[in-house]
Amino acid sequence: MAVTITSVLASIVCVAALRWAWGVLNWVWFRPKRVERCLRQQGFSGKPYRFLVGDWKESSDMLQEARTKPIGLSDAILPRVMPFLHQVVKDYGKNSFMWIGPKPRVNIMNPDQIRDVFMKINEYQKPTHPQLKPLACGLASHEGEKWAKHRKIINPAFHQQKLKMIPALYESCSEMINKWEKVVSVDDRPCELDVWPYLQSLSCDAISRTSFGSNYKEGKRIFDLLTELTDLIIHTILRAIIIPGYR
Repeated sequence: MAVTITSVLASIVCVAALRWAWGVLNWVWFRPKRVERCLRQQGFSGKPYRFLVGDWKESSDMLQEARTKPIGLSDAILPRVMPFLHQVVKDYGKNSFMWIGPKPRVNIMNPDQIRDVFMKINEYQKPTHPQLKPLACGLASHEGEKWAKHRKIINPAFHQQKLKMIPALYESCSEMINKWEKVVSVDDRPCELDVWPYLQSLSCDAISRTSFGSNYKEGKRIFDLLTELTDLIIHTILRAIIIPGYR
C-alpha cells in the first residue's frame, strides 16, 4: 500500500514538473516563435526573436549610447529619446515589430489602423508590467468599460477651449524669463545658467494654469507627485526581476 501511494505521488510530481517545464518553454520560446510567424505572414517585419531577452539589451545599449552624445537645437529628437524604435522603423518600415522580452510590440503608424485599435477597446489589451500595478493605476492601464468611464470623466480637459494655452503659456514663459533675469542680474560678470529645471517645469506650469485656473499651485503639486511616482516606476522596472510563479 505504501509503495502504491509513493508511486502515485511520484507520478503526480512528474506530471506537475512536466507541465511547469512545458509552460516555461512555451512562454520563452514556442509561443513567441508562433507569434513572430503570424506577424510576418500579416506583412510585419522585425528582428528575429532572441531567447527570453528579445531586443531588450540592444535597446538599452542604444539608449545609453544616445544619451552620452550631445544634441543640438536643430537635431532630430527621436533618435535620442527612442533610438531603437527609430532604427527599427528605419530598417523594417512603418509596419514593424520589436521584442520586449518574449512579447512582441507592434508599431502601427497608419492613422486608420490606430483609430481602429482605439475604437476596439475590448479586443486590443494594453501590455502591463506586473510590478507596476500597485504604483500606476489609471487611464493608461484600464481596460474595457472602466477605461471608457474614466475617459469620459477626463473628456472636459480636452475641450477646445481648454487646449487654447497661448495666454497661459505666455504668462508662464514671462515668469520663467523674469527668474532668469534676476539670477543673471545678481552679478555683472558673465555666468552660466542651468535652464533645464526651468524648461522642465514650464509645460507643467502652463498645463496647471489651464486646467486649474487661478489655483494652479494645486496642479503643480499633482505634477510633483507624478514625477515622484515616475521615479518609483523606473526604479521598479530596472531593479525588479520577474520570476514565473513569484506573484
